[in-house]
Amino acid sequence: MKSLGRLVLCLLLCLGVGLLESVVTRPEIATWYAALAKPPWTPPPFVFPIAWTILYVLMAVSLWRLWDRAAPSAARRSAITWFLIQLALNAAWSPVFFGWHATRAALVVIVALFFAIVMTMIATSRADKPASWLLAPYLAWVAYATTLNAGVVAMN
Repeated sequence: MKSLGRLVLCLLLCLGVGLLESVVTRPEIATWYAALAKPPWTPPPFVFPIAWTILYVLMAVSLWRLWDRAAPSAARRSAITWFLIQLALNAAWSPVFFGWHATRAALVVIVALFFAIVMTMIATSRADKPASWLLAPYLAWVAYATTLNAGVVAMN
């Protein structure tokens, strides 16, 4: 029961970040974002919430594995610290990009997020390898999203 409670808390944390981001993002999709010039590899808007929901669930399971399955250690503390750093950067991106319309500043945030995810994966692999691999799709998506953000900066 304790393990299930931890999983629920991890899901609430990660999906909660996504929900808060959507509050900032959703009103801008049909207006400001629609008016931007975007790279040709930009997916249609409906893809983003589907992809992010899947990624937030994978992130939550990764955090749960660290909290519930990895033995208490300096490696686990480091992994959880890096996880929270990357989650904070993740939470910052949407308000910067969509809320402030600061595409250049958002590019700085997403590049920092990419490197924080790399550091999270490295730290996590020392505590629980499956938890680290659960973050691989997230890293790939953020790399892709970085190209989209850079394209928006270049084209606008």
